[in-house]
This record gives sequence, C-alpha cells and structure tokens, in this order.
Amino acid sequence: MSAPATRRERIGILLIGDELLSGKRVDKHMPSVIDILDARGMELSWARMVGDDAGLLEDTLRQTMSGDDIVFSFGGIGATPDDRTRQCAAAAVGVSLEFNAEGRALLEARFGDDAYPKRIHMVEWPVGSRVIPNPVNQVPGFSFGHHHFVPGFPKMAWPMVEWVLDTHYADLQRAERNVELLLEVRDTPESALIDLMQHVMDAHPDVRIACLPNASGRRAIEFGVRGSAVAADNAFRALESALVEMGVPLGRRARR
Repeated sequence: MSAPATRRERIGILLIGDELLSGKRVDKHMPSVIDILDARGMELSWARMVGDDAGLLEDTLRQTMSGDDIVFSFGGIGATPDDRTRQCAAAAVGVSLEFNAEGRALLEARFGDDAYPKRIHMVEWPVGSRVIPNPVNQVPGFSFGHHHFVPGFPKMAWPMVEWVLDTHYADLQRAERNVELLLEVRDTPESALIDLMQHVMDAHPDVRIACLPNASGRRAIEFGVRGSAVAADNAFRALESALVEMGVPLGRRARR
C-alpha cells in the first residue's frame, strides 16, 4: 500500500532512548539517514532526540504526527517495559492498539509457538498501521500515516528506511543530487555582509545559503550555497560577483 499522495517533502527523524541522552550510546542514525537520503536526491530537514519518558514521548509524537512531514522514528518498539514508542504513538493520535494481522503472521512464521506470550507484543501497533519488513530477523517495524517506526539497531533500521523510501516515496526522489558550493570570505565582519546575503537569498529562493564564521580565531567566514547543480551554480556566481563588487577579499572555493 502506498502512502497517501498529499504530503510535503520535509523529512525528519526521531531518535528515542535514555541511553542516547545519558551518553551511554552515541547516535549513528543521523549520518546514515543523511547518506541514504542524499543517494536519492533527498535531504533531512530536522532531527529530535527524546528519552523513554512516556509523557514527553507522547507529547513529541503528538506534535510530529499532527503535521505532514515524513518522519522516521528509531527505537523503542520492542516488547520490554522500557519500549514505549508503540503505546505513545497510539495515544498521540487517539487510537487503540491492536495485534496487527500481517505482523502477527510474520512473527509466527519466525518464532512459531515462541512468539507467545511476550514477543507478540512487538506487533501490537496503533490501529491502521502497516508493516515495514525487516530483512535481518523478520521482526517488522510499522508505519502509521507518514510516520515510520523502526528498531534502534542500525543493521536492521537502515535497510528498513531504504525500503520505506523506495516503496512509498519513489516519486519524491531525484536522480540529481544536491551540491554544496563553498566560498571563503576574509577580513570582513558578518555585519557588513548581511544585506548582500539577503539580496542573493531573495533572488535565489530555490537554494539555501548559509554563512559560518571561522572558530579557530582566523578572521574568515565560509559561505555555503546548497541546491540542485544548476540553481546552486547560479546563486554562487551571483554571490561571488556581489562580493567582488564590494571589494571583499575572497579565499578558497570548494564543491561537495
């Protein structure tokens, strides 16, 4: 079943677990999701990290599930008492939990009688959920609307994210990847560049332009222009021309 056609193209991730906030584990999902999206001409718009506190998790999901963003949620969908994502997702959208029929069949095929009485709760999802296949151990994740819930284990989660993107959002993918063009500005305060930057941004709304001051003590600012190759090239040339016209000293240029 494909996701509904009405949607925006913003993509976010939820990283769930007390172990991330305590420092016991370091998140590995965001860099990989960025790479997975980039390979499909897509980009990550936002990320949130939240612990296992049920009230906070429910509030967070209520906020994210009330919008149209595509969201991947990592962690908290197991059967142990600290795994609360399934329950909080159901509460956030005001539906009950049910043992998903397709998910039940997958668990029974994988574990037989040992699916009961505990493992079966891993497919107790909000009513209306859809299966996300797990190619590693066949214990599925689930989708509800444009929210997609996968395990916290990277080797399982990442191919599941790819499956969701290629199955439900193939029409949002672009063969052409975005590029980022970098330009260093030297010996010039940020305040002197604000109007110029705003002018270029207004003239090229299809790209993102950012400036990053040097943190090493050297007086330099790095401009980044990101977008499709043609749009980024056009905006970059406009930015560079404006800086040259101002007499601003320029440094290195890079493309990535």
